[in-house]
Formats: sequence, structure tokens, C-alpha cells
Amino acid sequence: MTQRSWSVLGVPSSAAAHGPGLEKAPSALRAAGLVDALRGRGLAVVDQGDVEMARWRARHEPGRLNDVERVAAGVGRVREAVGRELRAGRVPLVLGGECTVTLGIVAAVVDVHDDCGLVYVDGGQDLFTVASHPEEPIADATGVAHLLDLPGASPELSAVGARRPLLDARRLAFLGFSDAEEDEDGRVAATRVPAAEVSAGPEAAARRAVDGVGGGPFVLHVDVDVLDFFALPAADVPVFGRGLVPAELERVVREVVSDPDLVAVTLVEFNPDHGGSATARALVDLLARALAPG
Repeated sequence: MTQRSWSVLGVPSSAAAHGPGLEKAPSALRAAGLVDALRGRGLAVVDQGDVEMARWRARHEPGRLNDVERVAAGVGRVREAVGRELRAGRVPLVLGGECTVTLGIVAAVVDVHDDCGLVYVDGGQDLFTVASHPEEPIADATGVAHLLDLPGASPELSAVGARRPLLDARRLAFLGFSDAEEDEDGRVAATRVPAAEVSAGPEAAARRAVDGVGGGPFVLHVDVDVLDFFALPAADVPVFGRGLVPAELERVVREVVSDPDLVAVTLVEFNPDHGGSATARALVDLLARALAPG
């Protein structure tokens, strides 16, 4: 495989989250030496800075997601910035920020390549909508529902790209989830590889997910809530006593990234307030080893 050219793009946003904190993640990862760590392992990396910051605020109307217009505007900025990187022939490593970042990335890939698959490494499946869970009108757990334009999804987010739905469920693989099954109505015909299967064989599990999305360009989404919070206190919304350990996640990312059809990677949901600088350094080391093995 030809050596990739990478870029780092920060999305300092908590607008779609349960509260503030995620907007600090890109700067924390850079301060922990991310760019130098990637270059030190031989990757060609350009740091493209950050898109506009958006800190959480309460802007809720009954029956709607909190601050949804601002969330959608942020997704649009991600789409534009990632599109520039793809057209320049680079693979963007996008530092969130919340899970809605992936909406903008998938929209950009569709713009440039006309199609997109998604390997979704996450503690959950993010299939909720404001209609299905009105008690929690937060966009953060709704990203895949909007990519698939499921019933009850908010039009502000389902219509952020060039087509609707942006993603075909047959090009979607959930990898590493430990939450309960969210597709209660059986509407999402995606590949599903739960955490227990990953722990039993990370590389084989990752390969099953990549094979599940089929040939063609795809995005790797990594939410740090796939990790047991006791093993690495990184996630904005912790998962205790279940999920993956960092070594398993590293092996998964390495295997997925080895596929030549990968066109973008995103790391989301890291709240630096939880684990401090040691956690940021651990994530940097994990990413550097996984993206540039050897």
C-alpha cells in the first residue's frame, strides 16, 4: 500500500454533548504530543488546526434536540474542512468533539467519493432519536440514526449532506459495543461485532467489521466510550466494568487502518477533565502505535 499523507483536524465542540468538556479534547491531545508522536513514527502529517469552537449551552425546545441548529452548523463546518483534506489526497484524523462529528465526515466522503462506509467503534450504536427518547433530547447519541435517516430523526441533521440518507445500513458495521441492542425494531441491517467478540480476537473482529462494510471508501469512527472507564478514564459518559481495554482497541484500530479503502479516522468523546494529562498521553500513544505500526 502506498504511504498515506495524513492531516490532523480538531473539532473543539461540546454543542451536541450532555455538558461542556469535550471542546477541550483537541488541544489536550496536541499538548500531549500527538502530532510529534505521529511524525516520530514515520507518518507524513500536516496539522490543519481547528474548526470553530462550540461549547455546550442550554437551548432546548420541547420535541427538539438541544441547540440543534448550532449542532448542524458545526457538522457543516466539519463537512467543508474534511472535504478539503480529501480532495488534497490526505487522510484526515479528526479530533472531536462529539459523535456528531462523524455526520460531517461521512457527508464529506460522499461529496468526494459518491459513497461511504462506516466502521463504528463505539460503546453503543447511537440509534436514538428525540422521538424515541424524548427524556434525553441530546444529539450525541443520535448520530447513526441521522446518518440512516431513521423515523423520528431531526431534519436539521438528517439533511446535512448531498443525499438522504447519507449512509446505507449495508455499509455500516458496529464494532466493540457493550451497551444493549438499540435496534429494537430490526430496521438497521448492519454488521454487528460486540465487545465480547472483540476481546476474544481483536484482529479477526476488526476484519469482520471491515468486510461487512464491503469494498469502497469508508470511515473509522472511534468513541473512547468503547473502553472500560476503569482501564482508561477518557470518556465523557463513562462505562464501568465492561467494554474494551486499551490494548484491544489499539489492535482493532491497527487492523482497520491497514485496509487501503480507509479514507478518514475520527476520535471522539474524550473529556480531558476526567483523566487529565496522563489519559491524554495514553490516547496519543495508542493512536501513534495503531496508525503507524512497526
